[in-house]
Amino acid sequence: MEEGKQYEAIIEAILFTMGNSVELDKIAAAIELPKEQTKELVEGMMQRYEQSDRGVKIIELEGSYQMCTKNEMYEYLIRIAKQPKRHVLTDVLLETLSIIAYKQPVTKAEIEKIRGVSSDHAVNKLVEYNLVTELGRLDAPGRPLLFGTTEDFLRSFGVQSVEDLPVLSTVQMEEFKQEAEAEMHVKLGI
Repeated sequence: MEEGKQYEAIIEAILFTMGNSVELDKIAAAIELPKEQTKELVEGMMQRYEQSDRGVKIIELEGSYQMCTKNEMYEYLIRIAKQPKRHVLTDVLLETLSIIAYKQPVTKAEIEKIRGVSSDHAVNKLVEYNLVTELGRLDAPGRPLLFGTTEDFLRSFGVQSVEDLPVLSTVQMEEFKQEAEAEMHVKLGI
């Protein structure tokens, strides 16, 4: 790669990765070139980015440079932003959600006792997805938060209330218990 193009590639990577504006002297120090030469490189890049076949541009802000989207592209960004986000529920999230749904109101400590592992991340993700919400605090030492399901949970799983959730028979419960014990034996090498 030609030396000038290599410097431009580095500048492009810096501006793209940093997101915010980056001072000229910091860019120059990173590519180990004088400020004047660095400024010439950036200004050349700015001119090329202004071509109509580009969706981004480089702007100057008081001696700093930033890569940003061209104004005429905002319409398309808004279309993407308006599309509903699809949340993927992993096995861990589904397991945690089912515990909350069947045991609500429930604390993180109770969830962790059932799962046997920390559930902070899973509970936080479920709150972020609006499938679970904080219901208040338990009147106990430390006043732990209580969690329960939301209307979005009911809508997502096609039930009118938590009473409509399927009930497991004692036979199914015993099968699940045996599967879990067998899985633990395999993991522990017993």
